[in-house]
Order: sequence, then C-alpha cells, then structure tokens
Amino acid sequence: MLKSISISAIVFALLACTNKAKDNTNKPIATSPPPSQICETPLPKGFTRIAYDSNSFAFFLQHIHLKKDNTVYYYDGAKKTNQESHYAVLDFAVPKKDLQQCADAIMRLRAEYFFARKEYHKIEFKSAATVYKFQEFLNKNDIADMHKAFTDYLEIVFTNCGTYNLSDMLHTKQSILDIEVGDVFVKGGSPGHAMIVVDAAMNKQTQERVYLLAQSFMPAQSIHIVINPNNDALSPWYKADANNAIITPGYIFSTKHLKTW
Repeated sequence: MLKSISISAIVFALLACTNKAKDNTNKPIATSPPPSQICETPLPKGFTRIAYDSNSFAFFLQHIHLKKDNTVYYYDGAKKTNQESHYAVLDFAVPKKDLQQCADAIMRLRAEYFFARKEYHKIEFKSAATVYKFQEFLNKNDIADMHKAFTDYLEIVFTNCGTYNLSDMLHTKQSILDIEVGDVFVKGGSPGHAMIVVDAAMNKQTQERVYLLAQSFMPAQSIHIVINPNNDALSPWYKADANNAIITPGYIFSTKHLKTW
C-alpha cells in the first residue's frame, strides 16, 4: 500500500532538521551513512540549505524520511543489482507492478504531497487525450479505503502517463542557476527519463546553488537519491552549472531539460 506522510509528521520533521545538517568538511558526503530525512543530508562547505514555506511542495520533499535499509528494491522484491549508484532511499513502498518508473515516481511524489494535505481536487495528471482527476475518481467509485483508492488511481495514472506527458504538464525553467526544490529534469521519449530535485542549498557569498536528485528507473524500483558520478567530493550534491550537462548515474540531461510546476 502506498505510504502517505501526515501533516503532523512534517511539522515534527521541520523541528528535527533545524540543526542537524552541518557543513561536511572531513570526508566526501556520500561516504557517510544517509540520515533519517532528506533535509539532514550534510551540506558542502560554505552552503546553507534553502528554506521554504512549510505548506509548500518543496518543504514536503525536503522532509521526506529515508529508509534505514539503504537498499534499492525492484517492484518484485528483488534487490537491484547495482547498489553503488544511490546515496539514499526514500521511505515509500514500491507498488507490486512494473509501473512506478521515472516519470511515475515524480507524479507519485506530487500526488503524495496533495494527498497528505487532503487536497484531493489538486491531484490530476494528463495523458495525450485524458485528464485523470483523483476527485473524479473518488466521486465515481464506492470508496471504503482511501489509501487503496489512492493506490488504484495512481496505477491508472502510471499506466497511461509517461515522460512525454510529464514534460507537457510542466513549464520550462529559464535558468538552472535559479534551480529550486521540486523542479524536474525531464526528457520525453522512448526511452526518455525524468528526475526531481529534492533538496537545494546556496552559497550566500558566491550565490552558487547545489541540489540533490531523486529518481526511479526501469524496471520499477525504490525511489532513491542518486550519487554524483562526476564529482566524488561533492556527491551526492550537484552544482547548478549553466555551461555543462548534468551527468547522473543512468542518464545525461542538458540544462534545457529543466522544468517546474
């Protein structure tokens, strides 16, 4: 069953994250065990985590809990062969069908945010021909279990919507230098790919930004934060750079692929 995060848990998370994420000055960040929440990920020296309103999608993402068992699993329960390309695993159950892949994971997180807030009317995703609205799904069905209804609805979305659709739903970001939590790198196609920014920090002196990226992949698997394969010292953080490609463990994006809600 899909796991939602309560508003009270998010408020508690804010308090828990206040002072835990300190500058990492002794060793590469990715060599340290992952923390209990995304917002506790150690920061590169000189950077301060960007703070967001507690009602925002960005805040929700920053305060997602991470699994103690830092293992990526496939939808069928098998362990992913490569366990070296991720930093941490988000604490969401993996649906038991091969559906929650890259774009699906991002739609899942967006839906989880509104579901936790009981803003069911805001949960909607588009395929080429159809808009899938969660509130309409609830109205048309006899709902005995809200969590199961949410699961069933997302299965329909995952079956019918992909990277092309996600790309069409989002708006082009003008500059990667202004990257924010919740922004999405997406390239529609077969295969395309999509990854979401789940944390960000800024160097107040230089105005440089760094960010964390999360994804699912094929076959469907745990949503996880990836390492930075191009910079061991900075990993799992990525530097916002307008002049270079974004090289991730499984895909390469250009800055033109950055979009926002």
